[in-house]
Amino acid sequence: MSASTGERPSLRGLSEIYRFFRENPIPIYFVSPTAYNLLGLDDWVSSLRYICYFDSFDGAHDHVFVPPHAGPREFETFESVNTYLLGHKAVQDYVAQRGQGFVLFVMFDAETERLADELGLAIALPPRELRERIDSKIETTRLGNEAGVPSAPNILARATSYEELIAAADAAGLGRRLVVQLPYGDSGRTTFFIDSAEDWAEHADALVVDELKVMKNIRHLPGTVEACATRHGTLVGPVQVDLTGFEELTPYKGGWCGNDCAPISLAGNQGQIREMARKLGDRLYAEGYRGVFCMDYLIDLDDGMVYLGEINPRISGASPLTNLITSRYGGVPLFLFHLLEFMDVDWECDLAAIQERWRDFDRWSQLVLKQTTDDVEIITHAPASGLWRMSEDGSISFVRMETDWHNVTGSDEAFYLRVYGVNEYRYPGADLGVVLVRDRMQTAERELMPQAAAWARAITGQFSGTSVAVEIAQPETLLYGKWL
Repeated sequence: MSASTGERPSLRGLSEIYRFFRENPIPIYFVSPTAYNLLGLDDWVSSLRYICYFDSFDGAHDHVFVPPHAGPREFETFESVNTYLLGHKAVQDYVAQRGQGFVLFVMFDAETERLADELGLAIALPPRELRERIDSKIETTRLGNEAGVPSAPNILARATSYEELIAAADAAGLGRRLVVQLPYGDSGRTTFFIDSAEDWAEHADALVVDELKVMKNIRHLPGTVEACATRHGTLVGPVQVDLTGFEELTPYKGGWCGNDCAPISLAGNQGQIREMARKLGDRLYAEGYRGVFCMDYLIDLDDGMVYLGEINPRISGASPLTNLITSRYGGVPLFLFHLLEFMDVDWECDLAAIQERWRDFDRWSQLVLKQTTDDVEIITHAPASGLWRMSEDGSISFVRMETDWHNVTGSDEAFYLRVYGVNEYRYPGADLGVVLVRDRMQTAERELMPQAAAWARAITGQFSGTSVAVEIAQPETLLYGKWL
């Protein structure tokens, strides 16, 4: 698709790229449970609209469309939400009214693709088969090695018993404290820490099915960096440090629950991490992949080595901070270059100069709040999305409805985006929302700062509900517990 019926646009420099996205008439849709991953991009891309399942802004965001629902629904996967949305008559009518164009997802499957095609929407993402292959931790290891970006000491193996696992680890010199990963998974659900036969027995049913990535369990600092592989090279966003496993935020051991992003973090490693992401992006582009991806990294706290953790070939949970910082401090969100790769335009600009634009920035963090208790309730009251302010005693008050998180001005303020609202279920592991704060939320020793715990308590304390008797074997079988 082209931005006009005339000849293919040729864009030279940022000014022409800005004008192109301001004037581009072709509709672009982000279809997702919430708008969070690309929230704010509509300030730069005039034709972008969000089609969401959850009404995070209670109808107050002009560019968010939420079709009507007859009560809470059960979804088993992220993809099933997007498929449901594209199959909804109200969404189909909305697209018919605005027009055909491009569509973006965090996750999609074959059925989602079919419905997008029926609506005349071109998916502005790499092919699903390629993304699924790269998403495998096994494939990640191979691609990283080929790019000169090594993983932590590891082997790929199958094991039907603890004895087999230990024999393979011993042969590779990995020791007896192991991290074992299945090829696919998210937020720590398919990463297992195996220190004993008892640990193996607890997770054996899952581990005997697939080939495993078996890693030495190193003392490490985990983080991520989002980058964008383009025809002119790979642009790399700000380096982020992961928040993982904090019991105030998530019930999942080792589960992702947010990010810190500060220029003083990892001062001695940031350049190396960015270079690793650049090399990996160039390798992915040669594989046929283009657009944004996240490179998770691990820093060995004993010897300072930096390793590749995994590749997330998609729009991700790191995208909001990346686009906020690159737009606020660099004057151009990273995701614009993703869109340029999929729109019918010829473009060129000085990527090295753009990369320098967002080298310096302020401190920002996001806290992803999951329900940490075992309660299952129908929500009767939920906090509103927008700007909140915390008093010295830890209590919070709602300042105003806000759709622009740039308006957070100090460490006593936060932007909150709600996921589950009134008449929705909340349950163990459910996403209650995300808090974005203009400050760091964990210490250099990876301890949660008091203000982070205070924000988590205060926001979750705003929820109330009515208990329901629902039996669930695992939390995510009621509703899939990751909508961000």
